Amino acid sequence: MDALSFSFIVGAVANFASMLSYFSPMLTFWRIVKQGSTEDFSGLPYVCTLQQASLWVYYGITKPGATLVATGNSVGVVMEIIYVTLFLIYAPPRIRVKTGVLVAILNVGFLGVAVVVTHFAWQGDLRISVIGVLCAGPCILMYGSPLSIMRIVIQTKSVEYMPFFLSFVMFLSAAAWTLYSVLTKDLFIGVPNGIGLLLGTAQLILYAIYSDPRGAKSSIQGFEDGGWQDWRDDDDGPVTTAVTKRFQTLHRRRAAVSNSSQPSQTQATGGARRQR
Repeated sequence: MDALSFSFIVGAVANFASMLSYFSPMLTFWRIVKQGSTEDFSGLPYVCTLQQASLWVYYGITKPGATLVATGNSVGVVMEIIYVTLFLIYAPPRIRVKTGVLVAILNVGFLGVAVVVTHFAWQGDLRISVIGVLCAGPCILMYGSPLSIMRIVIQTKSVEYMPFFLSFVMFLSAAAWTLYSVLTKDLFIGVPNGIGLLLGTAQLILYAIYSDPRGAKSSIQGFEDGGWQDWRDDDDGPVTTAVTKRFQTLHRRRAAVSNSSQPSQTQATGGARRQR
């Protein structure tokens, strides 16, 4: 097997892994449609992912021999357009306006300016390099998003907040794209995905250390939550993740268990004293 055929196979695997991550929020949006409301979900992650996928499609089309970069992300563009459209349909008026503004700024304004400027201002390798930088930045931010989850896993010594399925998909995608970048000598793909590979490996190591066989349902729950794209939007404005809310819920449960156990301990002590 020659190097070209091997790189094509690796690229196909990378495309498959990317598609899995793009399809992961489907159950979340099934819930939104079923409930007829976006509840406290935020549209920001889907808007940002649409921007990122669109930039990678533009990069894959512009750079010779990078068709595989465009194919998988084209599926991502279609899926994210569906997610954003459904979000705008079912979001409350205030959230709909805010999300619509984000779409106009990031998916219309920024992308339009990026395409026009890079197309007419630069040519050849310089144009490809500028587009590559625009793609790599958001990709690094995406792979860095689970850092807060990893901190919570270490603090709680529980992987309830870091589903194995999504961690494995992100690891597989980063590994495949990193290998593809080595084979094709593409730094703009290699740098962000190399960082993602390191972080994905760290997540799997944490999962091996802190996993509980009885808590296997967390991987399914993570798929239903939509992974890193499943962010919640509080009424006060700041965007928080469902992971943070589960972390707060766990602390409330522990406090409740601790408080409920205190009377029984007091009664037991009193009974022992009476026996004496």
